[in-house]
Amino acid sequence: MTEENRTFKIQTANRRFLPFDSEKEKEWQGPFFFVQGADCQLGLTYRWTGTTRVACNPEMSMNWDVEMKATRAVIEKLNQMEPKPKFFIVCGDIVDAFDFEEPFRSRQEKDIKQIFSELDPSIPLVCVCGNHDVGDEPTRSSIQRYVDNFGDDYFDFYCGGVHCIVLNSQFYTHSANVEDLKLQHEQWLDEVLKDKQSKHIIIFQHIPWFLKSYDEEKDYFNVEINTRLKMLEKFHSAGVKKIFCGHYHRNTGGTYKSMEQVVTTAIGLQLGKDQSGVRLVRVTENDIEHQYFPTEDLPKNFL
Repeated sequence: MTEENRTFKIQTANRRFLPFDSEKEKEWQGPFFFVQGADCQLGLTYRWTGTTRVACNPEMSMNWDVEMKATRAVIEKLNQMEPKPKFFIVCGDIVDAFDFEEPFRSRQEKDIKQIFSELDPSIPLVCVCGNHDVGDEPTRSSIQRYVDNFGDDYFDFYCGGVHCIVLNSQFYTHSANVEDLKLQHEQWLDEVLKDKQSKHIIIFQHIPWFLKSYDEEKDYFNVEINTRLKMLEKFHSAGVKKIFCGHYHRNTGGTYKSMEQVVTTAIGLQLGKDQSGVRLVRVTENDIEHQYFPTEDLPKNFL
């Protein structure tokens, strides 16, 4: 492990999330809750003009104090919770700078890993890759950089009888440079979806399939409609109950048949009227309930 990574332990290997014993965690163990956030995106506030993201150059005097403060505030709140959440999952855009935007990318990786290391060690941190983490047009090297810093770009795990599946959603928006990796992702996904023995199946990803309606038009924040409908039907047929996403920097969501997709706003910069915060998700034997909280309103107990 490199010097940079000593304060942040990568916790995925061979497409599995290491903190949970897969065999033991397949059994239902009673109600629990977890925390879902998205888009810490260190550096975006500084670069946002109100309508677009300013291009950067190495001479810029960029900072990301706002996002660091917001992320740290969430972690401080989670550390105070009793009982502790089963895990804290960040659904993509952990950093803002792309792989080629140096020196900012390296500094953002170092800073966010330092903040993540402040999370109570009894709360596993699950990282999901976003478009800024692996690139709008990902390459083998941009994906590998993410893996080296934050763990596998897709994987699955069992927690308390629930099957949690983490996707690399960037494969569904641009995969021209990595078609072989996308194929491996799809073969893996088909395999893990075969296991229907768990109480619930939950998908986690960065880019939503849709924002409000499964048949809406394509725009920057969703996935092309033919791909979208194909994947939504695949998930529904496999028994997926919920899909949790980020990317939109606003809270929204909708349903496809009996399956709900939940889009959670950013921990960092808001593009709507929501406040920085996270979503608390309560899992019972028969249901999955969720509620979004601004950071300052997070309760100490959610069970």
